[in-house]
Amino acid sequence: MRRRRRPRPAASAGGGAVSDINITPMVDVLLCLLIFTMVIQPGLLKGVDVQVPPPEPVGAAASAAENRDQIILRVARGPAYTLNHEAVAAEALEARIAEVFRDRRRKVLFVEGAEDATYEDVVAAVDMARGAGIRVIGLVPRDRPQTEERGEGR
Repeated sequence: MRRRRRPRPAASAGGGAVSDINITPMVDVLLCLLIFTMVIQPGLLKGVDVQVPPPEPVGAAASAAENRDQIILRVARGPAYTLNHEAVAAEALEARIAEVFRDRRRKVLFVEGAEDATYEDVVAAVDMARGAGIRVIGLVPRDRPQTEERGEGR
């Protein structure tokens, strides 16, 4: 028995539709998307400018003049604010900070958050300080236990 040959489709003989996948347009689109994300990504980054002080020598004590010049805003749960041990209402905080720093040449504020203070309360305090004209705001770190400093707590 003879096998019959299948007739060829007319499209392939005349240069019509081809069933092969053309990779070039797909690669072009992917490269455009890659370049687009590389250009846009740096603009999406947000952060807070931070000034990190140099490490203090072990056993160095701060001078009394430095401590007298420092203004510390403590944020507790609630939010409850104290500005150098003086309780300040949340509504009057921005005005009080502006009043304290009005005649000061060095406009540096340190913000210390209590253990139970929420992140939103601390950020709100920093925003109010920025609104009062303070440009340099330092965050007071928590004290580490002695065992961690010596490396024994691991």
